Amino acid sequence: MNMMKTLIATGVLATITSSAFAATEISWWHSMTGALGERVNALADDFNKTQSDYKIVPVYKGTYDESMAAAIAAYRAGNAPDILQVFEVGTATMIYAKGAVKPVYEVMHQAGEKFDQNAYVPAVAGYYSTPKGMMSFPFNSSTTIMFYNKDMFAKAGLNPEKPPATWQEFIGMAAKIKASGASCVYTTTWQSWVHLESFSTWHNVELATKNNGFGGLDARLKMNSPLHVRHIENLSNWAKQGYFTYAGRKDEANAKFNAGECAIITGSSSAYADIRKNAKFKFGVAPLPYYSDVPGAPQNTVIGGASLWVMNGKKADEYKGVAKFFSYLSKPEVAAKWHQDTGYLPVTKAAYELTKSSGFYERNPGTDVAVKQMIVKTTEKSRGLRLGNYPQIRTVFDEELENVWTGKKTAKEALDSAVKRGDELLVRFEKANKGNQ
Repeated sequence: MNMMKTLIATGVLATITSSAFAATEISWWHSMTGALGERVNALADDFNKTQSDYKIVPVYKGTYDESMAAAIAAYRAGNAPDILQVFEVGTATMIYAKGAVKPVYEVMHQAGEKFDQNAYVPAVAGYYSTPKGMMSFPFNSSTTIMFYNKDMFAKAGLNPEKPPATWQEFIGMAAKIKASGASCVYTTTWQSWVHLESFSTWHNVELATKNNGFGGLDARLKMNSPLHVRHIENLSNWAKQGYFTYAGRKDEANAKFNAGECAIITGSSSAYADIRKNAKFKFGVAPLPYYSDVPGAPQNTVIGGASLWVMNGKKADEYKGVAKFFSYLSKPEVAAKWHQDTGYLPVTKAAYELTKSSGFYERNPGTDVAVKQMIVKTTEKSRGLRLGNYPQIRTVFDEELENVWTGKKTAKEALDSAVKRGDELLVRFEKANKGNQ
């Protein structure tokens, strides 16, 4: 009988002890698939092994749009995740989602974690910050750069180590590449991101008023300026001359470049790993071309990718776990490995310096191009974009640019229409969120 009591008591004690010391689970909804999804799982596993108080549980929730919609529904139902990965164009929506998010600077401070916003790459941290501090945690940040086929350059009689630095240089090179028999001289992925958004910050001009929306909800589009019209008109003319091939709104053009069809492509820096894996030719990496007659150019390009947002209404212990995880992700060796493994930007200066000192950039030429475009001090015009309803506005941009490529509209007609339609979406967002500033 005493033995039975002892066993029961021991079992109860074990249950209590197990319950008392069970790790606090932190849910992390993300949109990373394939190799990137595996890296996300590895990050969580690695953090979980460093301590026993918290357990990061990554959950794939579909595309960025799908994950964001699911999180909004979950928040309303009272069961939102602790951490949500949100693409950069959803930043304004998250900031003005009153009561739905808990700012990262607040999470870190309340948890007693060491946190210095100046440790993060300015162009990245600034995109996700308000005057009070960093609202979300920079995670998978990329930017726009240029890749080119060195073999096709050599065939055209061009120096394979000298890609076009300016759009003026591009014209002469494009003619030679075309004359050498290339069926596709230049193509691009993410046309709106590359040729309107990044084009603006690269030339230090506004895409929208109020410093691209950072100054208030009443921002209005202005990418129908003479410079923007000039560039889109040039692209239209180059398409007619056979210098520019449009392949689609997203990353469809990557397949054409990887197959050796196109000599030059502009797009996301995160495409590097895929190109290195699939290209059967020598390729180079270079900054985006710019117009040399525009004062202040080149400045810095704009970021893409996503950041991690902390949802409101959680327990203090959960927030402490989130803060510990963000501190872990900020460690130079962790952030540097993420950068090197994925092709995304190093989000901290220390991660960049560690990668540089390790010789990674020397062993992998061109992988520092994107970083160099982003580590410069940003201006009010080049800090980034904070515009409401921006996913819908991007769709408008794509529709109007396609009207130019198909000859339905001139560059000015299309950009004027994009401004008019986009402003209607901005006004709608302003009215819906005016009380949330």
